[in-house]
Amino acid sequence: MPSAGTGEIVIRTFAVSANPVDWKIQAHGRYLSQFPFILGEDAAGLVEEVGDGVTRFKKGDRVIAHCHGLMTRNPANSAFQLYLVATASLVSTIPDFMTFEQAAVLPLATSTACAGLYDKALLGLPLPSTTNPKNSGKSVLIWGGASSVGSTAIQLATASGVTVITTASPANHEFVKSLGASTVFDYRSPTVVEKIASILAETDFVGVYDAIGEDSSLDAISAILDRLNKKVPVASVLPSEKKTERFAPVYIVAFSIIQAPNQHIGEWIWGKFISEALANGSFKAKPDPLVTGHGLESIQEALDVQRNGVSAVKIVVTI
Repeated sequence: MPSAGTGEIVIRTFAVSANPVDWKIQAHGRYLSQFPFILGEDAAGLVEEVGDGVTRFKKGDRVIAHCHGLMTRNPANSAFQLYLVATASLVSTIPDFMTFEQAAVLPLATSTACAGLYDKALLGLPLPSTTNPKNSGKSVLIWGGASSVGSTAIQLATASGVTVITTASPANHEFVKSLGASTVFDYRSPTVVEKIASILAETDFVGVYDAIGEDSSLDAISAILDRLNKKVPVASVLPSEKKTERFAPVYIVAFSIIQAPNQHIGEWIWGKFISEALANGSFKAKPDPLVTGHGLESIQEALDVQRNGVSAVKIVVTI
């Protein structure tokens, strides 16, 4: 078992989830600084050891962690292993009623959603409240509301008192509404651009969160802004060179919420919001986990399933 350094904890993993970035790195080698390497950003488990300076956790706590091995370039900080070393600033406790499989869907999606929604250089929304958020009168468009990041972004934006307009396939309309979306449109509809622009024109529209980041979503968002003749911040989960006078998507870096000048975001989200909001039910572990196997030997199958595409679920492996 590894040891916890200053500001770190060791976690015994009981569930991990697969993200698109995992199979993309495996397939294309992007972001790797060494080979072989251990991947994985999402883990849920029990605290085994607490390092110096860590006061929020003790041995035996049930936690989730956004594993930051890609940032540190240290495989000990990645999720797909029995014991991992996490920075305490990206760890939160989870309630006893929540299974590790449920909780494992949240970490990377939460940090990614927060980086786009709360960074002043992006959408700059007010931080979310765990109880009765004050209505800001503002609206945002979240493209891809049924995705892992989209599901989390809808909940967070709603908890910030912002009205959410989103897109999803018709089969997932009720799902995204249950998370707090005010209005949802079928992203495949030939009139989706006109319909979204029409409803946004009647609101105090302050930004776009693209939880898909593909050409189809970026083109649609650009067309919406052209129709509105308006430039607002656009946060995207994937980098893009598509830029116009009114459309300039900015790539979201999830780890930025624990780095200057955004440490206050990570401190609020991971230090307070997640644990309290999960406990009182105002924040839900969504989308639901789809457990595809047990044990580290099942990780590859999970990545393959994720690569083939899923809808309104997140692929999870129990350990």
